[in-house]
Amino acid sequence: MPTLDEVLTTLIRDIPDYPKPGVVFKDITPLLADHAGFTQVVEALAASGRDHLGQTVVDKVVGIEARGFILAAPVALALGAGFVPVRKKGKLPAATFEASYDLEYGQATIEVHQDAFSPGDRVLVIDDVLATGGTVEACLGLLRRCGATVAATAVLLELSFLPGRERLAGERLDSLLTV
Repeated sequence: MPTLDEVLTTLIRDIPDYPKPGVVFKDITPLLADHAGFTQVVEALAASGRDHLGQTVVDKVVGIEARGFILAAPVALALGAGFVPVRKKGKLPAATFEASYDLEYGQATIEVHQDAFSPGDRVLVIDDVLATGGTVEACLGLLRRCGATVAATAVLLELSFLPGRERLAGERLDSLLTV
C-alpha cells in the first residue's frame, strides 16, 4: 500500500495558469476518484478529531466552502460526528452569523447557521488548501462566536510559501501535505 505522501503527490495534479496566468491550481479530482486514496485521506483527516487512543473528541466537523465540503462530510461520518457547512454569504436559508475577511483581490464573507452548534460543541475544521489563512481565520472566529470550541483545523494541502500557518499561530493546525 502506498504511503499517504505517495498518494497525495501522485493523485493531486498541478494545473498551470488556472484560473489565471501565473497560478498553479492544485486539482484534487484524481484523488477524489480513487477510492483507496480518498479513503486514506479521509482517515488521515479524521485523525485530527481523535485522541491518542483513537476515540473521537469532536461533536461536529465543519467544512469550508466548497472543496472543504467534499472532505469534511466523509470525515464527519468516519468520526460519528455531525457535519456543518460554512458557506459563502447568501447560500444558507436560515438565520446566520457572518464573518468578512480580506482577499488579495477584495473581500469575502462566510456564514454559518446560528443554530448549528450547541454551547461548548467541540469542532474539527476541514479545508482543502491553507494559503494565506484568511478564510480559516475568519471561520474560526465565526465558530467561536457561535459558542463552539475549536479542537483543531486539518487541511489536505498547506502552501508553505504563503503565510497561512503564521496567521493561525496558536491554533492546532494539521496538514497532510506541505508544498
